[in-house]
Amino acid sequence: MSLLTSLRPGGRHGVPSTESRDPIGYLVAGLNRLAQSDLLDRVGLRRPAEQAVFSVTRSGFTTITAASRGFSSAGKKGQPGVRVAPAPAKGVFDLTPTEDEQMLVDVVRELAQEAFRPAAADADEACAAPDDVLAASLEVGLPMLGVPEALGGISEERSAMAGTLVAEALAHGDMGLAVAALAPGSVATALGLWGTDAQQQTYLPAFAGSDVPAAALALNEPTVLFDVLEPATTATRTADGYVLNGVKSLVPRGAQAELFVVGASLDGRPVLFLVESSTPGLAVEGDPAMGVRAASLTRLTLTDAAVPADAVLGDTEGEAYLECVRLSRLAWCALAVGTGQAVLDYVTPYVKERHAFGEPIAHRQSVAFMVANLAIELQAMRLVTYKAASRAAAGKDFAREVALARKLCADKGMQIGLDGVQLLGGHGFVKEHPVERWYRDLRAVGVMEGSVLV
Repeated sequence: MSLLTSLRPGGRHGVPSTESRDPIGYLVAGLNRLAQSDLLDRVGLRRPAEQAVFSVTRSGFTTITAASRGFSSAGKKGQPGVRVAPAPAKGVFDLTPTEDEQMLVDVVRELAQEAFRPAAADADEACAAPDDVLAASLEVGLPMLGVPEALGGISEERSAMAGTLVAEALAHGDMGLAVAALAPGSVATALGLWGTDAQQQTYLPAFAGSDVPAAALALNEPTVLFDVLEPATTATRTADGYVLNGVKSLVPRGAQAELFVVGASLDGRPVLFLVESSTPGLAVEGDPAMGVRAASLTRLTLTDAAVPADAVLGDTEGEAYLECVRLSRLAWCALAVGTGQAVLDYVTPYVKERHAFGEPIAHRQSVAFMVANLAIELQAMRLVTYKAASRAAAGKDFAREVALARKLCADKGMQIGLDGVQLLGGHGFVKEHPVERWYRDLRAVGVMEGSVLV
């Protein structure tokens, strides 16, 4: 039994209860249990984690995909899967996190601060997340956040808001490690949102168990002027199902992934497909990028990869694919907000302590105004992201809101990273300070599609 399913938090003081389950309460209780255990010390969260994983910093690697655990088919084919209910409307325009949501933010941020931040520099250099840090994120049950309670998860309602808060808090530690930690849960959430009964019964029990599989959402492609709504990867109908051909790029932890959600064009419409790593015709190679390097980004090549007819996730009209893109962009906005907050938190004391010409550089109006602009733009990013997340959680149309959030977070997020480097002067250009890494990570918000969703 996983950590979270064994807990029933019942009140503000963490008193166990058998009353109705609160998904955020489960996660908070799990994180509190983690903080009280010796796991933090055992995984070395208060010192840089040792790197014992592959490196793709220079020449990359090429290999077949990881061996799948052989998911056993289950459930009733053709029957709809379990769907969680929309979050209840508050009745007023209020994006303030609830008490439980704020507790969630606090404890996840502490985990990110203690686990992610110390390991971030080495993980960025090695292009890989330390196994112990990933194990810590699994221990608190992050992959279960979007899994319906009826299928062993903790979700009783749409989890877009809670997922947004979690992504923001984790990115405050490190965006690359946040993507690596959130990737499996993103696939589980996709199965909860669009999976059939057979798909959910086949795959979701593994995500709710103690041995969570690595999984990845593959939408990006290495093409010029790539349009995520018109993927070059193709799916062709056959007598037994479909054959996929194409290349997907910037896939997190692709070498370890046992299950992929791949976007492909079927009869001119974008469609999501479930592809197990054991499928013949799949190959993966290192695809290290400018930023988000700790996520072990890879390139997935599909050459006549045959999948069964029931591998379609959602519909074949493109509706599920479009919602997937929007929820993914929402996740990247949350990651941008978390990383942007890290930049602001770092440069604010720096400009107060850094002296030039006999006084702190914060006394210069040009510096003070730049820091103020960081705070203003960051708060705007946060508000539009929260508004989009709240509408998504309520089951309302959020196309306009997420489009505004994506545009604002892509533009202003990169500007926050640039200004952070500028405020540190020469220190902003060296790896002794983390701002240069955050700048590289924030550049990903405007180009990454897929990888994570909430």
